[in-house]
Amino acid sequence: MQLSHGIHLAYCTNVHRGGSWEETFSSLEGYVMRVRREVAPDQPYAIGLRLGVDAANELSDGDRLHKFRRWLDERNCYVFTINGFPYGNFHGTRVKEQVYRPDWTSPERLAYTNLLFDILAELSDHNAEGSVSTLPGSFKEFLPEGEAPVAMLDNLAACREHVEKIASAKNLDLHLGLEPEPLGFFETSEETVAFFDQLQTRFGSDESWKKILGVNYDTCHLGVEYEEPKEAIGKLVSAGIRISKIHLSSALKAKPEEENLKRLADFQDDVYLHQVVVARDGEVIARHKDLDLALSHIESHPVERGDEWRIHFHVPLHSSPGGRLGDTRDHVEGCLDTLAESPKLCRHLEMETYTWEVLPEKMRSDDVVEQIVREYHWTLGELEKRNLGPR
Repeated sequence: MQLSHGIHLAYCTNVHRGGSWEETFSSLEGYVMRVRREVAPDQPYAIGLRLGVDAANELSDGDRLHKFRRWLDERNCYVFTINGFPYGNFHGTRVKEQVYRPDWTSPERLAYTNLLFDILAELSDHNAEGSVSTLPGSFKEFLPEGEAPVAMLDNLAACREHVEKIASAKNLDLHLGLEPEPLGFFETSEETVAFFDQLQTRFGSDESWKKILGVNYDTCHLGVEYEEPKEAIGKLVSAGIRISKIHLSSALKAKPEEENLKRLADFQDDVYLHQVVVARDGEVIARHKDLDLALSHIESHPVERGDEWRIHFHVPLHSSPGGRLGDTRDHVEGCLDTLAESPKLCRHLEMETYTWEVLPEKMRSDDVVEQIVREYHWTLGELEKRNLGPR
């Protein structure tokens, strides 16, 4: 939906299953339109589209894309952003570190992302702004040397050229948001700035690339890293990095007491990675690839449990896990405070709680639509407090 200051808000449809275009479109006609009737029945409704590679190829084949554009127009809906992080299946099967494959060293990732921008350009009106979000280059485990491979920088440069070319025809403002994530190739604001410095070296004196290549700031991810939003965003902006999109989502946090550790075991699953960042006295002392690994590690190394854990598990914005478990909702609120101070900072907001299917039963609703509507109500309430609500 359209907010004040030219800002747009949607929820990301990666919460729904959809490997093929048929499955994706079915979720749009079903779940998305039901949510729309509850939160914005009489105004233009924004859709945060998630398209895997199969769905993207099928949508771009024949006249499907034109039919979809007509479907959007008839329902007074529009797409301003596409989630291009997960390349393949994202629900109901083991995703884990495979969500980072293919990474930005591969031609497949470049071709897929370029296709998403082709689709977005066709769905956008003249002079509109559109964004695609993507992974942070790769996964640290895949690139142990720690340096950005030339192929990664070259592919991002090629993507920039493609976006620049297709945007000019309709005078569009299209941009790619690379998304820092725990144990991603870059995960903290400091590492993100360092990566963009490498990109600057690749582009030389040319500064125009910064309009197209930016950062998708995920409040869950940076919250897991114990970063303060105003400071983290300040680092990015001071480095000349565009905030392409802001993902609004909370992470789990807990003191590693026995009762909490037992409860955290309920958040383990076989689908997604749940990276754990451990701190003591506010300083990060350890990172674990997954929650089960963290729990097993401290059984044999109890002195390394620290005094706080933050876990990459997207929990609902509108409800805390309860008991002695907490969340990083304060990071979301701090990010919105920063946006309220500088509304031109970013015009794309997307709620991204995709873990409904793997939430512990006590936190899960029988109806995902009901949960998403609650997320909207919480988010809109916070936006209105800051004079950022619907116009």
